[in-house]
Amino acid sequence: MSTPPAVSPLVAQMGESPAPLYARVKQMIALQIQNGTWPPHHRVPSESELVSQLGFSRMTINRALRELTAEGLLVRMQGVGTFVAEPKSQSALFEVHNIADEIASRGHRHRCQVIMLAEEAAGSERALALDMREGQKVFHSLIVHFENDIAVQIEDRYVNAVVAPDYLKQDFTQETPYAYLSRVAPLTEGEHVVEAILADPSECKLLQIEPGEPCLLIRRRTWSGRTPVTAARLIHPGSRHRLEGRFSK
Repeated sequence: MSTPPAVSPLVAQMGESPAPLYARVKQMIALQIQNGTWPPHHRVPSESELVSQLGFSRMTINRALRELTAEGLLVRMQGVGTFVAEPKSQSALFEVHNIADEIASRGHRHRCQVIMLAEEAAGSERALALDMREGQKVFHSLIVHFENDIAVQIEDRYVNAVVAPDYLKQDFTQETPYAYLSRVAPLTEGEHVVEAILADPSECKLLQIEPGEPCLLIRRRTWSGRTPVTAARLIHPGSRHRLEGRFSK
């Protein structure tokens, strides 16, 4: 008597449903995550592996993975693979915090990579943002912040050199720019402008995201007293971050 072919454990979870095939794949993956079978950072089978295990087309599998990534359940890291996402990190919309402290408050590990730390002459846009003359000296830092080794923010910051003359001498892998600037020029006022963007290819590479993935951009300016201190662009992958705000009338 012949033995019936083995049924893939994932197929066994699919069940019968009138939903489109890609939606059934999404439901199956979401169930694996919700019941803890696939915990945060678990590597999800590749498109090819899912095609083989489920018997569906690559187009069906690709759509399911893309939609789950857009919904924040999965993180797709270019050239590495697809992983179960941590629950989205969040920031207060109307407040300015140290990203290292935010990550630590969630019980996670923060680290950063300093991409650039340099002195520049302020162009018209930076001069306007920092209320200075064109050509005046500014410091420019470009840093990628990681939460449990997953890139969650690009911090592209310009600093008023008069306010923080020793900025370029700091080791920002040990203390964030926010923490350092809070000591030398305590924050008294801040401004946030939030918009949705598509990161450019170099930003996608730094964040380890697929080209075309939506991102959240926060343009932040801060003052100490009446003096502008910084103008920064903070870029977050949309699938890994959210903003929260609360207000009353």
